[in-house]
Amino acid sequence: MLNKALSWLAGLVCLVVVASDCRGQAAAGGSVLPLIADVAAFDTPNDAGGSITLTWARSRSIPESAIYKAYIAEANEGPYYLASEIAGGANLQSEEPETFGYGDEAQDAHFLHIAEYAGREGVISLQNDKTYYVRLELHSGNISTRNPVLTASAEGNYFNWTKLNNIVLGALLSFLILGFISLARRRDLYIRRIGGLEALDEALGRATEMGKPVLFIHGLRDMSQISTIAAVNILGRVARRTAEYDAALRVVAPDPVVMSVSQETVQASYFEAGRPDAFNPDHVFVAGTEQFSYAAATEGIMVRERPAAHIMMGYFYAESLLLAETGSTTGAIQIAGTDAFTQLPFFVTTCDYTLMGEELYAASAYLSREPKLLGSLKGQDAGKAIIIAAIVLGALLATVDIPFLTQIFTPH
Repeated sequence: MLNKALSWLAGLVCLVVVASDCRGQAAAGGSVLPLIADVAAFDTPNDAGGSITLTWARSRSIPESAIYKAYIAEANEGPYYLASEIAGGANLQSEEPETFGYGDEAQDAHFLHIAEYAGREGVISLQNDKTYYVRLELHSGNISTRNPVLTASAEGNYFNWTKLNNIVLGALLSFLILGFISLARRRDLYIRRIGGLEALDEALGRATEMGKPVLFIHGLRDMSQISTIAAVNILGRVARRTAEYDAALRVVAPDPVVMSVSQETVQASYFEAGRPDAFNPDHVFVAGTEQFSYAAATEGIMVRERPAAHIMMGYFYAESLLLAETGSTTGAIQIAGTDAFTQLPFFVTTCDYTLMGEELYAASAYLSREPKLLGSLKGQDAGKAIIIAAIVLGALLATVDIPFLTQIFTPH
């Protein structure tokens, strides 16, 4: 009888202990978290090396307050150092589509790039072609889980596949330009009429008849700017015409480099026209190196010498209206060209002809009809047409929730 009582009492004690342990586990949210699913470690793609990537499946039952911790070591036995940690709902693969794609599955996986970690001797950067041991842990409240150790090594990649669209588009535009250059060598290509360039001969002829000079005015940008390069190309054509017509040419520049290039250009044009003796380097000069001193000096030339034609090409700022208004009061024919859209209204209202935007770049091909320039111009126009068509088609597809073209043209 006594043995039965003792046995019953022992069973009751065990039951109380088990119940207490279960209540403790319930209060803690469970004794063991499940292992993190689909953990993988590999070299980070599309980089120069020095980084490895961890990926794992997203668990929607994990609270966002939970923390994923990644540890790294140079040997399997350790020591392991904390490399990085993220919140339970952070670093979804959909946040980096250039690496993991645009599919819906990217919403259901996490990623983590490891490029360095804090070791005993400070911050240590990962080395290429060296094996590292990584371990991923999940911590939620007072409980945690630890996945098995994985190995990975960083490597340099020869090709960045996220920029594949760049090389494809670049190759397409290059082939278009080369194709049109080849076509331009076989036959004349059509370019729409540009009034300002058609009027150049008229302006230069008027200056010749009146016995007055032609004034060519550069914008304020230096020779590293495409607008200045385009202006110098136009200057070459103007100089050749003035040499053929035996008209005087004055060129004002904003800095010594532009002046030197302009002198060489004008001299070469005079040689081509068979008039090398007519070239005077003093007629190409720096009028001023500051904005309004340059404008004031140029306006003085307009008022004193009264040129019959003013040709203003390049990038202009607030001095554009001062120059154009002064030139208008002298009665000269004025032809302006600029890609500064803020100054276009002033030129349009005060000049006889205005080259707007890309017409400035097209001028050299328009005037010379040289196959390389003409083919390049037509090839660029064809490329723009393709891009415009892609934008329109992409907008229509995106409207019906098919963002395929948008993703193709996204820069990374």
